[in-house]
Amino acid sequence: MNVLLTNDDGIESTGLGVLADALGEHGEVTVVAPAEDQSAVGRTLSSRVVVEEHDRGYAVKGTPADCVVAGLGSLCADIDLVVSGCNQGANLGEYTLGRSGTISAAVEATFFDVPAMAVSLYIPGGDIDFREYAAREGEYKEAVRATTHLVENALGNGIFEQADYLNVNAPVPAATDGEHATMEITHPSEVYEMTAVREEGDLTLRDRIWQRMTDGAIPDPDGTDRRAVFEGRVSVSPLTAPHTTETHDALAAVAESYR
Repeated sequence: MNVLLTNDDGIESTGLGVLADALGEHGEVTVVAPAEDQSAVGRTLSSRVVVEEHDRGYAVKGTPADCVVAGLGSLCADIDLVVSGCNQGANLGEYTLGRSGTISAAVEATFFDVPAMAVSLYIPGGDIDFREYAAREGEYKEAVRATTHLVENALGNGIFEQADYLNVNAPVPAATDGEHATMEITHPSEVYEMTAVREEGDLTLRDRIWQRMTDGAIPDPDGTDRRAVFEGRVSVSPLTAPHTTETHDALAAVAESYR
């Protein structure tokens, strides 16, 4: 199996390193990742990027979407699967699908007709300052286990005939030695709690759901990605790209009335 591995945290990130090592035991892995952190850039695409060789593969001075286009369009041949991650921090809910660089790399791969998965690590809140925190290799253990399981079993059995890509979110390993998380098939939560707070003329944009998760209570129902990972399970959401909807009579009537 030939795997293109990318991310949005940058080519030096721990999450990418642990996946590169693990997936290297199952196939040929080519790393094409941003030279620097490109978190939350969505599917931003450049017209020209600089590519440099790196100990891990190729470092691209661009976005995750740039990396996928550069990799599948030029740097790599005959790729069977694109894996994006492992991101430090969960990517949960419908509203992250267009915002996350990690997910956007997987989405970009689907336009090349290459199966993909985005992998992220849910880190519980509390006293953690996410701007300063650096997850240790051991904290990615469940994410690595879930990713390798999916890589071993998701190709060749029709899964990617029904889904274009998988959005995977894994919890940090359980405190009990030898205890592993279960895996749940989910759908992205519709809960949205972004707000803007004015402070002396400036506006601070806040996602209140993270504070609710830290407090130990979330509004998301059973079956959603956030509920699953919050309760310690690996969430796997099968998704399609691009986002589509069916035509309907009300819109057709508006078009018909246009003269």
